[in-house]
Amino acid sequence: MKHTLLLVGLVIASISTQAQTTTPSSTTVPSPAQFLGYNVGDRFSPHHRVLAYAEQIARQMPNRVKLLPYGTTHEGRQLMAVAIASDANMSRLEEIRTSNLRRIGMLAGSPAPSPQSTTTPPPIAWLSYNVHGNEAVSSEAFMDVLYRLVSATDAVSQKILNTSVVILDPGLNPDGHDRYVNWYNQMMGRVGDPTPSAREHNEPWPGGRYTHYLFDPNRDWAWQTQEITQQRMALYQQWMPHLHGDFHEMSVESPYYFAPSAKPYHEDITPFQRQFQQTIGQYCSRYFDKNGWLYYTRERFDLFYPSYGDTYPTYNGAIGMTYEQGGSGRAGLAIEKADGDTLTLRQRIDHHVAASIATLESVADRPAEVVNAFGTFFDKARSTPIGTYKSYVIKASGDAGRMKALQQLLDRNKISYGYAGKAQTLSGFNYTNQRTEKNVSVTAEDMVISAYQPKSTLLKILFEPNSALEDSATYDITAWSLPYAFGLQTYGLTNRLSPVSSATAAPSAIAPATARPYAYVALWQSMPSVKLLASLLKQKIKVRVAEKPFELDGKTYTSGTLLITRAGNDQLGDRFDKLVTAAAAEADMLLTPVQTGFVTKGSDFGSDFVMALKAPRVGVVVGEGALPPAVGEVWHYFDQELNYPVSLIDGNTLGNVDWNKLDILILPTNYNYGRFLTDKNLVSIRSWVQAGGKLIAMERGAAFLAGRDGFDLKEKEEKNDLNKGKKGNPADSLKLYVDRERTAISDETPGSIYRVNIDTSHPLGFGLTNGYYSLVQNAYNFDFLKEGWNVGYLKTDNYVAGFSGKNAKEKLKNTLLMGVQNVGRGTVVYLADDPLFRGFWYNGKLLFGNAVFMVGH
Repeated sequence: MKHTLLLVGLVIASISTQAQTTTPSSTTVPSPAQFLGYNVGDRFSPHHRVLAYAEQIARQMPNRVKLLPYGTTHEGRQLMAVAIASDANMSRLEEIRTSNLRRIGMLAGSPAPSPQSTTTPPPIAWLSYNVHGNEAVSSEAFMDVLYRLVSATDAVSQKILNTSVVILDPGLNPDGHDRYVNWYNQMMGRVGDPTPSAREHNEPWPGGRYTHYLFDPNRDWAWQTQEITQQRMALYQQWMPHLHGDFHEMSVESPYYFAPSAKPYHEDITPFQRQFQQTIGQYCSRYFDKNGWLYYTRERFDLFYPSYGDTYPTYNGAIGMTYEQGGSGRAGLAIEKADGDTLTLRQRIDHHVAASIATLESVADRPAEVVNAFGTFFDKARSTPIGTYKSYVIKASGDAGRMKALQQLLDRNKISYGYAGKAQTLSGFNYTNQRTEKNVSVTAEDMVISAYQPKSTLLKILFEPNSALEDSATYDITAWSLPYAFGLQTYGLTNRLSPVSSATAAPSAIAPATARPYAYVALWQSMPSVKLLASLLKQKIKVRVAEKPFELDGKTYTSGTLLITRAGNDQLGDRFDKLVTAAAAEADMLLTPVQTGFVTKGSDFGSDFVMALKAPRVGVVVGEGALPPAVGEVWHYFDQELNYPVSLIDGNTLGNVDWNKLDILILPTNYNYGRFLTDKNLVSIRSWVQAGGKLIAMERGAAFLAGRDGFDLKEKEEKNDLNKGKKGNPADSLKLYVDRERTAISDETPGSIYRVNIDTSHPLGFGLTNGYYSLVQNAYNFDFLKEGWNVGYLKTDNYVAGFSGKNAKEKLKNTLLMGVQNVGRGTVVYLADDPLFRGFWYNGKLLFGNAVFMVGH
């Protein structure tokens, strides 16, 4: 079959992106082709070679290029951005950076005056490449963009250099990038094979899209759960760019996408930011029109969810946008499309380079406008913040773990906070009951966050109880409010409350008492509790848990309280106290030493209502069909957050598992369980559970088991009476093809918040005494268990926030979300939603800890 190639380089040299054939300027810096030994587009370049090219340019042109190393990945690869500016601006680069921060109130002092030769400070434009590792074209494009800018042989590049500071990040996800590139370079021959069925177009699981722990770094900007995000965002906060471009790829058949974005736009995006989306689109279209390249705008990619590479910068005052090139990991060096054309790597690079230069030019032509609008954004944030609530009060609940986790998130986002400093009574919106209360009791230790600060807009968006959604057809979750995610009692105040700088610090882990304590007691509240338990069990220290509340020495302890008794740990001798207190210190957990196991109320420490825990051997099913982030969340939870061993078991090997060496098997979301969980394997799993094993089935894992032999989980019977009793012409209810997307979303709930009714007396509900909110992403419509325990469920009025289609809302009434089935001596735990979602749903981490360590003992 004849493969038609798109013609490139149709325009004058100032628009051409064939940088490898451009004659170097008098600076004699090497082109990418001269440095690499091959033309960009002939093969994929590993991350270290991309960085090596930037390092070579920086050595030869220190007057125009500065390297900004900012960390390393989990697998040890360098993270580095590159700053590019004119000779004059490079000589005062640090002054430009700090003056920008001072101008917006994020650094003390006044901005330095601009040199006489300029009328406005230079805007800072930041372009990020390769956040998804197998969208590897953008790292190749980075080299061409860098070369063109530093060479400055054309008027556009010179204009960009003279008016702006440009920061390029060649690879936000080097581990994923090299996973893809190393695989593809092994698969390819002398030239790329465009046949779609060729092996080089079928990347194996888990693919290169994700990080080492299979997280999606493009959805982690605000939450910063991953180390590479934390390091990058620390650098981002040091610069606070005026513009941020985020470069991606999508399906092979798709034309190029650039701004303006699709609806919904978040209501707090400013008129200037909306208008500049149009401006960028106009600049990009000029380049694409002259080359005859197809593109589209205003579809699919919206500006709503706050943790993307376009929305997060937007909510931080910048002009943020996404760029999407067709291809992704499937395209390789060349692939035949459905229309008979062949899409090449070189073409994909050309498109990204053109969009990069067009975007930088749009800012270079309007430096004063961009800088002034940015300053105005932060002036308003500090003086007249948006939103109903001007202050937020987070109650000091006695759970230091939740508070510290929230503080860490606020610190990473440079959102300032303090404490009430004194007791007072105020009026405020109660997030828990969603009502305004006139007599809110505020104590001195309560956290206070004022909206009168530079990061006010981001604060409002992260804390808004229910985000206003102008269009229900959105690309991601529609609710994320942090008070619900962290399970913290929060109030929104319409008046300004100025916080003080410090509060009485919560006590940390304590040293053993002078007299040897009978036991140590630790509350079961949040992740530090789980970390402590995991550490103790891993060290073979016996731990007990109180199944019922009790009182001792005038204190009340809830169900789930950990009892670390000297009895049963006699073999440790004097090491017992040191090991226990050291584990508590590492987990940042408070221990209470007690001299007796005789309680005032409740069950004594030796009661049958005090369970002995054991260290479980945990396995997670992974492999083809599994959603990599769903696997990664579980893997990261054990490996990084708990430092607890976990085995990743390929689904294809389930038939060979030695079940005697496994206590827990976790089924995360997988679209291919029919292949792994065959009738034979299910029989083996049921036998293992009956003998004492524990099966934890999450989301689609639970859905797969519903209705199968031996599993009590069932879906509710569908009611086929939606049109019963309706009058009128049947033709009036016929669907229109043009409305197919909106018709489909009536059955969806793409990330909405529901308040869950929790049985806190069951081990799966331990520690959730302040309630639990679930981020519901699927309307699974599970019926209540006829036998077993319905631990978490929805009644008829549990909806809280986010979009939930009308049909989905009906399904989510009187529905099971979390249940436990006893099978012989073992248990099955059903979790309809993912409590570890993207690693940021903090309250879910305790729930999952219950499923792992508490249930079934």
